[in-house]
Amino acid sequence: MRAQIIAVRALPALATVFAGAVTAQTADFADTATQEAEGTILVVLAHPDDELVIAPAIAAAARKGARVSVLYATSGDAGPGVSDFEPGEALGRARRAEAECAGKALGARIRFLDDIADGTLTDRPRAHGSPAERFADQFSAVLHAARPDTVITWGPDGGYGHGDHRMVSALVTQHLQSLSADTRPALLYPTLVNAPLPPQLAAQGWSLTSPDLAPVSHRYEDTDLTAAGKAAQCHATQFDEATRAMIAPGFHGAAWKGEVRFRKGL
Repeated sequence: MRAQIIAVRALPALATVFAGAVTAQTADFADTATQEAEGTILVVLAHPDDELVIAPAIAAAARKGARVSVLYATSGDAGPGVSDFEPGEALGRARRAEAECAGKALGARIRFLDDIADGTLTDRPRAHGSPAERFADQFSAVLHAARPDTVITWGPDGGYGHGDHRMVSALVTQHLQSLSADTRPALLYPTLVNAPLPPQLAAQGWSLTSPDLAPVSHRYEDTDLTAAGKAAQCHATQFDEATRAMIAPGFHGAAWKGEVRFRKGL
């Protein structure tokens, strides 16, 4: 089965597994958790809909005055999800529009890199002109122009092992670690810390992080969770109506529980 098809199924499955937990209440949080300060935040992801994993944190940061941009490596042109689209440009245009819709719901600016096809970032990454090389060059230019205080991207696990996610993580981390301390933004990786994972998620390869390795907490309010739900509704090519309605409350009930946790990348 192609990697991008697995990707579009992972979030629906996550929402389904969490369906029974939507009534869970926000818990007390560890004293070690810290709220990231306001500023300029650049979220770097592989595909439209990746932002849903941290959607209320994006909404909360924007609501508190942070300038948040979400940068996608690809348009997701190879993942038709539940739509009738064939992989290609028309699908990519539709998913770009969905990303813009989600960004509006969350209060974030949406940007895309150019000329990187979905599912190609792992193709011969050392070759001249490879998708990975094009990503690295374009990301460097965006970072220089944006000068963010914080960069958020997939961790080395890619969430559930997705190749594009892992390559985005590696390329972003590689570039940031080359910067001097006075010019290097903070680097954060989103995590799932509430153990145990439901068996279905563990079987899909979703990764769990020990809470002591995830000291950064973005707490959110009901209005941010509502914004996350609106963002999920935007991705109609990827999820059916019932799944879109369940994603935000499902994550809230069994994964986020009032805060989105991050580990420090550097």
